[in-house]
Amino acid sequence: MTHRPVGNPIRKPGSEPTDFAFLGRVSTEDQQDPESSRQWQRSRATALIQNHGGHIVEEFFDIDRSRSVPPQRRPQASRLLDLLANPNRGFDAVVVGEPQRAFYGNQFAMTFPMFEHYSVQLWVPEIGGAIDPANEAHELIMSMYGGISKGERTRIKTRVRAAMTSQAQMEGRWLGGRPPYGYMLEDVGPHPNPAKASDGKRMHRLVPDPQTEWVVRLIFAHFLNGWSIGQLAEHLTREGIPSPSAYDRKRNRHRSGVAWAKGAIRVILTNPRYTGRQVWAKQRKDEELIDVHDVQLGHTTKQRWNDKDEWVWSERIMHESLIPQEAFDQVQQILAARGTGPTSHKPHRRRYPYVLRTLLFCGVCDRRMQGQWTNNAPYYRCRFPQEYALANKIEHPRNVYLREDLVVPQLDAWLAREFAPDRIDETIAAMAANQGHDEYAVQEQRIRMEIEECERRLRQYRDALDGGAAASAVIEWITEAENQRQAAQAKLKRLQAPSDRLDEATITQMVHELGDIVRVLDGADSNDKAELYKQLGLRATYNPGEETVQADVVLSPNLIGDSKVSEGGLEPPCPMRALAPQASASTYSATRT
Repeated sequence: MTHRPVGNPIRKPGSEPTDFAFLGRVSTEDQQDPESSRQWQRSRATALIQNHGGHIVEEFFDIDRSRSVPPQRRPQASRLLDLLANPNRGFDAVVVGEPQRAFYGNQFAMTFPMFEHYSVQLWVPEIGGAIDPANEAHELIMSMYGGISKGERTRIKTRVRAAMTSQAQMEGRWLGGRPPYGYMLEDVGPHPNPAKASDGKRMHRLVPDPQTEWVVRLIFAHFLNGWSIGQLAEHLTREGIPSPSAYDRKRNRHRSGVAWAKGAIRVILTNPRYTGRQVWAKQRKDEELIDVHDVQLGHTTKQRWNDKDEWVWSERIMHESLIPQEAFDQVQQILAARGTGPTSHKPHRRRYPYVLRTLLFCGVCDRRMQGQWTNNAPYYRCRFPQEYALANKIEHPRNVYLREDLVVPQLDAWLAREFAPDRIDETIAAMAANQGHDEYAVQEQRIRMEIEECERRLRQYRDALDGGAAASAVIEWITEAENQRQAAQAKLKRLQAPSDRLDEATITQMVHELGDIVRVLDGADSNDKAELYKQLGLRATYNPGEETVQADVVLSPNLIGDSKVSEGGLEPPCPMRALAPQASASTYSATRT
């Protein structure tokens, strides 16, 4: 199958372009200065085209982008590919300084058809000019360089991991990252690598932090005396001792830090570095396809825990221990006996239909209530750990329960009444009069905070790299943070700001797209009813103190889409139990985000 050319016609061998776009890339894994790398890559590209009367008019150079990331996901390379379809792009051809930098593995085979389709030549120094799509030798050469690039990256990863394993095991060196709670880093002199030492990089080691080391010892002592992890979290919170995220807010801005979490206690109790030994390779990075049905998107990095027998331990004590080895081993035995150690997972419980799934909130803490199947009936529960209640100084029961059948019948009756034929016009008018923008603002702020957090982490990781941290580990962190930032930026781009106001005609159309709401509610099964609630943008809030449920309809065009709630094939209406006194009639509110 041949591609139909779009834009400029295919140039004949004697017709050479004059205006070129330069495509390049550099990543931290190459340990190169971005500017010097850009210069030598551009110099090679310029030397190739200048003898043919060509010159570079635009540049697309990606910094801190791993070669394993496909061009479609690199900001500058992606911008270049988007411009190929534009006849007024401003350049006639593209030149790269080194094929290994531009294409990795099979990336050339996945990308070059776009150049061929839009009749844009791709010039490569190793080819000596433009790649001829009809020349099998050219394709073979580019495939070979893609394989060389992939092999080079694999060799770098193998060498770095072998070196770091040796450094951790034989030398016990601190290989980078944040120090565990209870320790801080101390400068111990220039980096042993002369080249890194000349750049000002230093070596570090762990030393006890006088402000937090006693807390670690207290946690181990109380646990060995029979305290549970929950009791420890509540005690430390009650005493006003800052949690790890509260003590180091600079690196934990993404965490609330309001209280000691049981997870933080468990991490401290299971961290072997408190015995004085250096431990490395507790976690690993696995690369997985983003979409198995679209391999062109490349891979994403997943962080996973290694088995304990894969951890690398230093052969001797490398820093001052906070906990004796015997006490640490005893703690691990206790945890394993309580079932928190390595064990086989129980089979997952069957999924039950929860009509108010993700739609019901606790009125005390404003968190979503979770579905729980009890006594063969659906319930919703808000379990609020005591340590969080202490830190937030709120009166919150340890568990708040609400039975589904005490809410749904009354909720259906309210919706049926408001959307009945004789009241639907009045309801639509109320929706039009009560349009708001709060939800959009909340979503936008949340996404922007996520982007800022990723950018902060990227700055921190680059500082760590400049400070002499292990390159392979930091590079993986940078890649993960960059992927998260790109995903957040994509969400922000897709987020649509609300229009000024929707008129009643538009809202009427949106409501009618949902079908006959009254008929759907009359005997609908759980799945149909849950879908209708979602399309209406329903939000229900349970106030256990007043024993009431308030329901709000937050209608949004983004919620409705193209699908409609089914009106056919429904079972006959089932008898509905009247709402119990503890969950009175819900309050009506019609708003739009």
